[in-house]
Amino acid sequence: MKSFNLFYRSFRHHSFSHPYLLPITILFVVLLAVSCQTSKKSATPKQGLEMTIDNDSTEYSLIVLDPGYEFYLATQPSANFHSQQYYESWNQQYVTEWNARHRNPAQYGGFYETEINYNSREDYGLDLNYRLYYYFQFIKDKYGIRLIERGR
Repeated sequence: MKSFNLFYRSFRHHSFSHPYLLPITILFVVLLAVSCQTSKKSATPKQGLEMTIDNDSTEYSLIVLDPGYEFYLATQPSANFHSQQYYESWNQQYVTEWNARHRNPAQYGGFYETEINYNSREDYGLDLNYRLYYYFQFIKDKYGIRLIERGR
């Protein structure tokens, strides 16, 4: 313990004798701490979209990993606002364009990480079609990405 006290007194006496050295040291430590913080990615947000199939009961689910999606979905009209055929028609167009962009990352970047396996001849039900349709609306509203022009 005595060696530490002697070291501390010696360090304090010699190191901070200059009046500007202490503020400069504190500023350096603060800048070092700020520069070590992780940076936030803004160019290509991580997307997660997964359609799963339960073969035993032929149930489908759509999993969206973007944390804002569920809140966004809660602010939209109910699933019965449009017919299942309406959602299916738009989803087929959106999925076709999404997958085309997925297959061409050199042109469209890494935003379209996953391919969407959507078969227009398969009956996914109203709920999944509704959720998928509003996923495409969500990326349009949140990220400004228009997959197709709707003519509105």
